[in-house]
Amino acid sequence: MAVRPMQPSDYEGVNRLYRSVGWPERSIAGWRWLEENPARIETGAPLGWVIADEADAPVAVVGNLVQRFQAGPRSLHGATGFSIVVPPSRAGASRSLIRAVLKQPGLFAAYTFNANPKAAPLYKHFGLRPYPDETHALKLSWRVDWVASLRGRLLRGLYARARAEDAHRIGERLLNRRLDAPRPLRLPVTVQELSDLSDRSPYAAYWRALSAATPLLADRSPETMRWRVSDPDQTRAPILLACVREGAIRGVAMAMIAKTSILEPPSLDVIDVTTLPGEDEAARLLVRTLIDNARGLGAAKVRLPMTSPGLLAQLGPLASRARKEGGWGHCHARILDETLAAQWSPTPFDGDFSICSRPAPLRPGRAARRASPAVGRVAKA
Repeated sequence: MAVRPMQPSDYEGVNRLYRSVGWPERSIAGWRWLEENPARIETGAPLGWVIADEADAPVAVVGNLVQRFQAGPRSLHGATGFSIVVPPSRAGASRSLIRAVLKQPGLFAAYTFNANPKAAPLYKHFGLRPYPDETHALKLSWRVDWVASLRGRLLRGLYARARAEDAHRIGERLLNRRLDAPRPLRLPVTVQELSDLSDRSPYAAYWRALSAATPLLADRSPETMRWRVSDPDQTRAPILLACVREGAIRGVAMAMIAKTSILEPPSLDVIDVTTLPGEDEAARLLVRTLIDNARGLGAAKVRLPMTSPGLLAQLGPLASRARKEGGWGHCHARILDETLAAQWSPTPFDGDFSICSRPAPLRPGRAARRASPAVGRVAKA
């Protein structure tokens, strides 16, 4: 089975593959947004690879998210494959697609932080190992709406044998009014909403300090962050919070409202938490603030879909009170330099979570709120 890079003419066919497994499709604007990834433009990497049939239509696919990393003065690149779809009729094609991701030149690491239980055992055959060693199977969650969580469990039991093509019959469940009319955020005195991502903003100063103090870090420059928050397929703007003391940003958190499936209640997914050295309390305060506000935003729980030993230590007692999810090795990586492997403390930002999150749909009659006005302005800076 021949593998070739994904092309714009494939987008409709790739969306059909996503639809067949119940995953969110991308609009044309959404595909163009992925094309505009600064790291992808820098490297010339494809958006992914497909296996095509005799008519050159995609019959299997894997996405490709390239990211820039800072390692002191060096600029590196890593890549994660995402949204791999291989129908039963193409059994074995996943191996060719994974090899295509791994064969990219110039990568210090290739990885997945979002493997499902069936796919997880496959990665060891390609030289990927569970990573990080201590937390590769760990997800954390904090419930904030027990009634909605229970309803989700009951629905999953009721429709346990439902297939993706049954979605139209079942319909979207467990939406609520707060999703479209969220309560105003209740913020501690040292936490602020972050809206200015311009190149001369306090956030830009924070990024310079963070990258200078961290041995290995996925790029969170203003340019990259402006791109990240402008995904046109998100129905609600990402939440960006900053911990500010003495006029300077000490830590930043990013979260998104997601809905894993039609039968799951909405969740507030923590996509990123970073702090300057010695600012562990800022990490705890930011996550605690997200937990305190999650129900008012329409979420039934807050999720941290992957973690690292460093972030776990920063969260301290907050992590110990969380529900432990996962249970299988969903994080795997092939890192060529063991020194870099020891220095990397990834968050969900480094993976594909914000790219692949299923947005909670808007209820009928509600207008999309894809980005806050402030973010829209700075994105043009």
